[in-house]
Amino acid sequence: MYENNRLKILYVSTEVSPFAKTGGLADVAGSLPIALSKMGNDIRIVTPRYKMISDKLEYVMDFPVTVGLKKETCIIKQTSISYNQNDSNGNIPVYFIDNYHYFDRDGLYGYNDDGERFAFFCKSVINMLPLIDFKPDIIHCNDWQTGPICMMLNETYKKYQFYSEMATVYTIHNLKFQGCFPKEIITILDVGEEVLAMSKSEFFGTFSFAKSGLSYADIITTVSETYSKEIQTSMFGENMDGILRHRKNDLYGVINGINCDEFNPETDTNIFFNYNKENFYNIKKENKFALQTQLGLPVKDVPVIGIVSRLSFQKGLDLVINSIDEILKDDVQFVVLGAGEYYIEEQFRKIKERYPEKFSLYLGYNMVLAHKIYAGLDMFLMPSQFEPCGLGQIISFRYGTIPIVRSTGGLADTVIDIDKDKNNGNGFCFNNYFAYEMLNTVKRALRLYWENIDGWHKLILNAFDYDCSWDKSANKYMEFYYKALKK
Repeated sequence: MYENNRLKILYVSTEVSPFAKTGGLADVAGSLPIALSKMGNDIRIVTPRYKMISDKLEYVMDFPVTVGLKKETCIIKQTSISYNQNDSNGNIPVYFIDNYHYFDRDGLYGYNDDGERFAFFCKSVINMLPLIDFKPDIIHCNDWQTGPICMMLNETYKKYQFYSEMATVYTIHNLKFQGCFPKEIITILDVGEEVLAMSKSEFFGTFSFAKSGLSYADIITTVSETYSKEIQTSMFGENMDGILRHRKNDLYGVINGINCDEFNPETDTNIFFNYNKENFYNIKKENKFALQTQLGLPVKDVPVIGIVSRLSFQKGLDLVINSIDEILKDDVQFVVLGAGEYYIEEQFRKIKERYPEKFSLYLGYNMVLAHKIYAGLDMFLMPSQFEPCGLGQIISFRYGTIPIVRSTGGLADTVIDIDKDKNNGNGFCFNNYFAYEMLNTVKRALRLYWENIDGWHKLILNAFDYDCSWDKSANKYMEFYYKALKK
């Protein structure tokens, strides 16, 4: 089935960097497979071919897919993600499920027929495997859009020899998004009404794509140990805590890494001046001054606090809005980059009008500017209501920028408060979701910055020492794959 402890893995994600991205899932899908490939596994990625993705892709084949009473054409196209290892190049095949009717649209999600679109995607993924002559040991599914693959494999396809030994791993990146649709969606998915049992895919009178993954996957993972425990509670479980407690022996948390080649201040061509752990002292400050110049802020050596984020209430930005006047009483500057909910965008616009000399706002996504911000900030603020993993704080470590976070999910697993551990602290943390707690934590950080330069530099060195790579996490995923195969 598998040779020399190396596996054949199909990695299924509806967004993959650098092709299409709305959040951290794309970053994971574009970097974890590289780490797994470097370990010798035959890993391949499959994702939809959205309108935004260049169509300069290699045509592989096409075949019909039954969607209820009609047939749609699935067109398979291909490219690869390249990486370098030991002075030789590696390539990970990336397959695209293309269909003009379902995917040639602006954006990725949020359409009335998303249930049908991603049911088509799931069926196409399973049906393409024998046609491309790839028989994976593991199908690794990510988030709600891919959950039905776990269900269809077990309910329908495993009776066929080709599929009989495949195991599934389902990763929760954010449990808040669950893909709930009318029960009639099962007519597309090659399954009978038995899957609508409460112990399977039924969810408050709907069919849930996410619950299909949670019920049928051999192993469930999520993106931090703390989040894996939080989602078994009513507070964080998004009404799925029952099924998650039932599956607790198959549920594991493993923190995400990042692409250390992309986020490397020593070689990053997107930042103003390159630096590393040994020479950051003056050069990081030069990045701050250049960032201030680009953003139209006064150029001076004051603490610069920043946010690079989807602008949503989940990210704790109401705490920032409620505290910003108090924060900006100090001699500080504040930088925000992101887009999202209208109310939050509007509040940040008003703050910009009140504090044009202290507050910079970029509404939208700008990868180059984001890198400049990570390198130019002194402190990175993430006061999330909940945070399955979080990548912002990990990227901050990489650039020697100090995170200020609420201790939840992956933030609790990665950021160590300096006042609780003088030797290993790499940031500042607060526990309760209150604006005054966040404000007090920001003020703690500012005090250290102003009053103890040696302590601040020690904190930066600790941040640089955090292992941001995928290596340790990829080894854990290999453990989970073997657990899934044993089941």
